[in-house]
Amino acid sequence: MNYLRAAVFYSVFVTANIIHSVLSLLVSPFLPFPARFRFVCSVNRLSLWWLRLVCGIRYEVIGREHLPSGGPFVILANHQSEWETLFLQLLISPQCTVLKKELLRIPFFGWALALLKPIAIDRSQRARAMKQILQQGKARLAEGIPVLIFPQGTRVPAGEVGKFNKGGAMLACSAEVPIVTIVHNAGEHWPSGRFPKTPGTIQVRVGPVIDTQGRKVDEVHQETTRWLQHHLEQQHPVAARPEGEKAHL
Repeated sequence: MNYLRAAVFYSVFVTANIIHSVLSLLVSPFLPFPARFRFVCSVNRLSLWWLRLVCGIRYEVIGREHLPSGGPFVILANHQSEWETLFLQLLISPQCTVLKKELLRIPFFGWALALLKPIAIDRSQRARAMKQILQQGKARLAEGIPVLIFPQGTRVPAGEVGKFNKGGAMLACSAEVPIVTIVHNAGEHWPSGRFPKTPGTIQVRVGPVIDTQGRKVDEVHQETTRWLQHHLEQQHPVAARPEGEKAHL
């Protein structure tokens, strides 16, 4: 049944995104960036509504009050699936996302994504990518646009923690802007690389604002990593297993 539900979901999801991507390419040149961002990402609301209706996947947000009401900041979130890329664009709008440049080559979807001022990096060139994140990230923050970074660098299955890179802490400390941490368990219901979806409620937790002014990068990185690891392990007890032990999911 979950396979059938997923097939129905994707039939509308893909079609709607293709049509909306074309509309975005036609309309966006006439819109200032905040309005352009909202227009391009408006299809995400339809996608999440359709996901709930067809696949029975809902979500709840804990700690929404921690999101800054004004001014730029850096968002650090774990990465498990495609779901959070859709939802976080609605939770924090507008924003700039650090992503792999290959995504911009995807027909329709990638073309629309390029309209959102992403920081598209080549992950095989780590030093160059870090320089790009710092330069372009500071420029976006100077424009008042929050920057979203997935510090794990790639999707990590639910139940695993992975390694957290310090690029987000470096950017926030360099620009002297606060950090907001976010964890979720989207991979339990929309697992990366798997077709069927599992009904249930995705829990999104927003952490308190972390100040960076006058602090060292390593100190900030350790604080953000502790928070992310702690709440990931609360959501997925298996994530706390000793390193090297295989996951039994």
